Amino acid sequence: MRELERGETFTITRNGVPVAELAPLRRRRFVTAEAATELFRSAPHVSFDELRMDLDAAADQDSEPRA
Repeated sequence: MRELERGETFTITRNGVPVAELAPLRRRRFVTAEAATELFRSAPHVSFDELRMDLDAAADQDSEPRA
């Protein structure tokens, strides 16, 4: 448990085969609106029209019901 508190992650195995991972909980940190705004100020511009076209192309969804 002390290692978990220090951020260590463990792999749980069953008969030598990895089946799970034991990791520390992430602590929530409060970020002020001003700090968040400053972080996003240098983020690249997002064209929502281009994003929507990319998502539609990736999803390749057809409006026809499946049989």
